[in-house]
Amino acid sequence: MKKIVVLLLILCANYAQSQEKKNVPIKNTQKGFFMVDYLSVDMPSTNEVNMGLTGIHYNASFQNFYTGLGMYGSVKGIRGGFFTLGVNAGYKNNLTNNIFIDTGVHFGGGGGAGAPDGGGAFILPHLDIGFEFKKFSFTTGYSYINFFDKGAIKNQQLRFGLQIPIQFSSTSIENSEKEFTFKELKTSSWDQKPSRTSFMLHLNNLSVIGNSNLAGNTIRLAGFEINSYINKNWFYFAKFDGAYDGIRAGYMDILLGAGYQFSFNNNNTNILTKFGMGAGGGGGVDSQGGVLIYPDISLEHQILKNTYLSINKGLMMSPNSYFKTSTFGIGVKYYSNINGISTTSKDKRVVFKGIEVIVKHDVYLNAQRMTNPTENLHQISLQLNYKLNKNIYLAGQTSFANFGNAGAYAEGIVGVGLQSNYFMNNKINIFLQGLAGGAGGGNIDTGEGLILKPSLGFNYKLNKKIALRTSAGFIKAIGGALSSPSINIGVSYRLSFLTSK
Repeated sequence: MKKIVVLLLILCANYAQSQEKKNVPIKNTQKGFFMVDYLSVDMPSTNEVNMGLTGIHYNASFQNFYTGLGMYGSVKGIRGGFFTLGVNAGYKNNLTNNIFIDTGVHFGGGGGAGAPDGGGAFILPHLDIGFEFKKFSFTTGYSYINFFDKGAIKNQQLRFGLQIPIQFSSTSIENSEKEFTFKELKTSSWDQKPSRTSFMLHLNNLSVIGNSNLAGNTIRLAGFEINSYINKNWFYFAKFDGAYDGIRAGYMDILLGAGYQFSFNNNNTNILTKFGMGAGGGGGVDSQGGVLIYPDISLEHQILKNTYLSINKGLMMSPNSYFKTSTFGIGVKYYSNINGISTTSKDKRVVFKGIEVIVKHDVYLNAQRMTNPTENLHQISLQLNYKLNKNIYLAGQTSFANFGNAGAYAEGIVGVGLQSNYFMNNKINIFLQGLAGGAGGGNIDTGEGLILKPSLGFNYKLNKKIALRTSAGFIKAIGGALSSPSINIGVSYRLSFLTSK
């Protein structure tokens, strides 16, 4: 009898353990690569120097095929403030162990800085040869750019690129908000060192000094910054801003860089020194070729668990200091450990948080212009949603015109959304969101740039990762004549990351 009891206890223990393991979300690994590329575009005017475009891209790999998103900005010439957003698709095939062929296409929208970009829609196919090294690849080859919607930019050129392999772990968005203890995940594939990250929403003032045409003006920006830590102190960052007040609408900047963090006061207070470079301009700002450099120092203090209030002071300027500003900003920053278990964490519970990456096509009906006749405005748009819980999410969105005779128009907006649970056989949910931020350019009448953008829509789930998304709403410029109904349709890529404090 004792043997039978012992055997039953062992079976029950094994069954409980197997059930526990079954409940742990499956970790999926997505391979891909980050890419920076450069092309020198011959402009249609015979008196204009070439425009140098630098792109930053992320592509997810599916064996030989890849697809992803990318942005371009002017860094050489006279078109500072020229920006684009688009989607990538391509195919890579190895000729030898270290040499490969890369062919693909980038389709997007954008423009600016008075360039002859038409409606903004462009296509950029390429055929490159790549040389693979241990931690990166170098590519070069033929490319062709064509702003085909009534634009005059059309040119063949060499393209140079640097590709860095990168992969990330995730699980199904259906696992979002599920909590586990460290003990429950200790023997799972999630038992690995986490990546420390931070996300900050901020407001920045640029006080223009020096010889710029806007000397004495203050440009007010809204945007966000993402930091990813290499170790305890060193990190790299990406910063995105758009103007909403102080100058004519249309200014934006995108900066990449690195920094060092000093922590004291029991890690409740941090000092961060940063240096970044990138592209910026528009809205009447003469940044010449578009390259900007950004030294900065920030002080931040913890106000809530993992949440810090940050103030920063620095400079933002072109390399020759023709455009030079003194910067001052304030922001709210949230820290998290991603996709791993931190052995030093005081909180011994972890939770999976949902992320949605949305690519869509927006249409503003009869969008008001400052001088040109009123017509519909079309945009390519990227939106990122971070789910605070099952029904509330934070949203950030950037959009660039691609049809409608407004190639220089762009938006950078943030906000909050509410969404229902899924119904109708777990296929459909409804959402309501409100976004606000900076927008301008392309002769669209947005005043100094501040817009409000409420919308109502629904998602239709195709599978665990992909959903169709559509909505209708309204776009209103505060201080400008733009006041139009809006509709959009797109695709949402959905997943969850493991987060710990």
